Amino acid sequence: MGVDVSEGLSASLEDYLEAIYHLEQSNRVARAKDIADQLNVQRASVTGALKALAGRGLVNYSPYSYITLTPEGRAIARDVIHRHETLKDFFTTALQLSPEQAEANACRIEHSIDPEAIDRLVRFLEFIKICPRIGSDWFTAFARYCRKGIRSSDCETCVEVCLRQISPQEEPPPP
Repeated sequence: MGVDVSEGLSASLEDYLEAIYHLEQSNRVARAKDIADQLNVQRASVTGALKALAGRGLVNYSPYSYITLTPEGRAIARDVIHRHETLKDFFTTALQLSPEQAEANACRIEHSIDPEAIDRLVRFLEFIKICPRIGSDWFTAFARYCRKGIRSSDCETCVEVCLRQISPQEEPPPP
């Protein structure tokens, strides 16, 4: 049975894997300078992180050459990106946060949320996007509530509109 190489991986090292993955997607390889630029860190920090990641078998790295992810590193990077995108979608869709707020919060939380919680968030997002009781009107109402607070008179109108949308309309009797 193998050792889980992602175990004990710091948020910072996960960020490096994520950055390398994105650079590989756009440039086929990553360079230390590009990683430093993307993460807004010093080159010396990149070198230390790359040595740590190479030591865990997550990147192919030697000084002054291109950096690529190993299959294990790519799998971890994809998982981090999946967590990030799921959280960002949740924050923008369900919580109605701005894209900037969603991005910042996703970056902070993606490193500590467990797989079961991410799976549940994915299911929740799928559900709220298909459930006829929610829909875009519901999100608009929630955004309005976040801005202005509760307005009970809006609730009755909202429920009536919702019921009309999901109930089959009776046809008038023929003349």
